[in-house]
Amino acid sequence: MLEIRALNQFYGESHTLWDIDLTLPRGGCLCLMGRNGVGKTTLLRSIMGLQPIASGTIRFDGQDVHARSAEARAPLGIGYVPQGREIFPLLTVEENLRIGLPARRDRKRDIPERIFELFPVLKQMLRRRGGDLSGGQQQQLAIGRALVLEPSLLILDEPTEGIQPNIVQEIGDIIRRLNAEQNLTILLVEQKLPFARRVAKEFCLMDRGRVVATGDIGQLSEGLIDQYLKV
Repeated sequence: MLEIRALNQFYGESHTLWDIDLTLPRGGCLCLMGRNGVGKTTLLRSIMGLQPIASGTIRFDGQDVHARSAEARAPLGIGYVPQGREIFPLLTVEENLRIGLPARRDRKRDIPERIFELFPVLKQMLRRRGGDLSGGQQQQLAIGRALVLEPSLLILDEPTEGIQPNIVQEIGDIIRRLNAEQNLTILLVEQKLPFARRVAKEFCLMDRGRVVATGDIGQLSEGLIDQYLKV
């Protein structure tokens, strides 16, 4: 479903991503891992068209997308939950959810009931402003906003960052449900190793802008953890 080949990216004179190759099959759930500053978020932003790439290709569902604008990628069926959530704090929960509707391929303008089945708290708080929600509720809102597209690929950047443990558990359960029940393809960046091992099927380790190891999540050895994850 998602295929990246020989992707290079620069910040000014700094070469940040080096010849990235990454394949995520339909129905996969891959966790992108590595220490802070190795290029994980930059890679996600490059996939979404929010960061320009210097060379390489990005193919989604058989289509070349690296030359498309960021606005043109979401309607292809890509939902994105950025690091820090980036909800609109002065808009209500309902208004935040409706913002994603214009990018739907079928042009439907109703919030899918499935969102409220996954996140009942959002239905209870439809009229509350996003900025008045707790951190965990805001993360649920950010995921719900991405899911109103009914995407075939969901990208999440550190979905457990700053979230209370009970909500972390809920988010993990929902990611597993979406992957197992809806065959939703998922790419996430995650620092919490227990969470990654619980929800992901595959891993991809990055170090200094390069992919250094990939495999089934059960193959994530203590040696790799010591070398590329521990600080």
